[in-house]
Amino acid sequence: MKLLALAGSLRKRSYNRVALEALRELAPNNLEIVIGDISRLPLFNPDLDDQVIDALVNINVQLADSAGLIIASPEYAHGISGPMKNALDWLVSGVEFPGKPIMLVNTSPRASHALASLREVLVTMSGSVIEDACVDIPLLGSELDMQGVLQDQVLSDALKNALDRFHKRLSVTN
Repeated sequence: MKLLALAGSLRKRSYNRVALEALRELAPNNLEIVIGDISRLPLFNPDLDDQVIDALVNINVQLADSAGLIIASPEYAHGISGPMKNALDWLVSGVEFPGKPIMLVNTSPRASHALASLREVLVTMSGSVIEDACVDIPLLGSELDMQGVLQDQVLSDALKNALDRFHKRLSVTN
């Protein structure tokens, strides 16, 4: 089973990317997590709908090939990060997104505004947020990299348990 994971921060060492990389390492052998790249998407513009945008084609293919979507995105000024909102705007009209099961990873548990807004956008787009597979882990300010997350038993257990719940839910529906 394949899952697509998207980080809402473009920073190479963002806590959101670190969490997704840790999830990829924690995944069982029968589960592949592909981390997609939203950094090459142009700003959303419906005038570009008739053009082939390679970055969008790649994400749409990855999303179509995935049983579910994992999103880890920061909160900026109480809102969804610009890159994540831009990616979602590009995906909103595609046939690949509706009904897609979604797991959310929140790396700053105090960041509740963007998470609530993200849930609203995803539900509006006809995504299916699997609430018992969503997880909050306190990475903000931790200075942890992927190995640090994997070595922290509390953090790695939280991620693994959420991924197990997501995988179990996907196995039942597929």
